[in-house]
Amino acid sequence: MRKNFGAKALLYPQPVFIIASYGEDGTPDAMNAAWGGISGDNEIFLSISPEHKSTQNILARKSFTVSMATAAHVAECDYVGVVSANKVPDKLAKCGFHTTKSEFVDAPLIDELPLALECRLISYDPQNCRLFGEILNVSADESVLDEAGKVSAAKLRPITVDPATHDYLVIGEKVGNAFKDGFTIK
Repeated sequence: MRKNFGAKALLYPQPVFIIASYGEDGTPDAMNAAWGGISGDNEIFLSISPEHKSTQNILARKSFTVSMATAAHVAECDYVGVVSANKVPDKLAKCGFHTTKSEFVDAPLIDELPLALECRLISYDPQNCRLFGEILNVSADESVLDEAGKVSAAKLRPITVDPATHDYLVIGEKVGNAFKDGFTIK
């Protein structure tokens, strides 16, 4: 028997994106966001409201980076989501994150987060809070690459947020082979 929960954003996995940008004065900023995803081969969408400092930064600079939050930095990644840059302008430094300027966009890469999408703003609609970005580059620290030079989720240890319990969970256990295992049923 099923239990009905009504209309809720209850979907798994729910990403933990850390969106980084530069403020007007060049101060690096970041926020934690869970609503978003890939909308094409080289496009990402995010749902972020206009009052966020990050939204204002992205609209001004037309660029941003999106890193996957990791198990190694749960507290820091949560911190940038619970503290507003409108009130704590140096929140990245306060939580111990360091940044390097992206080679591809006018936005910071967070050194401690080993995977980042470097994006150019395509559009933003303040009515529905939808932001679209073109992915110009994906950069990954060598520490999260496998022997073939591909990103390893097991090494990256990205986290997801459980929208029902508000727990952070780690992703990375292999349970099958995409675009292959289904052929066993054919």
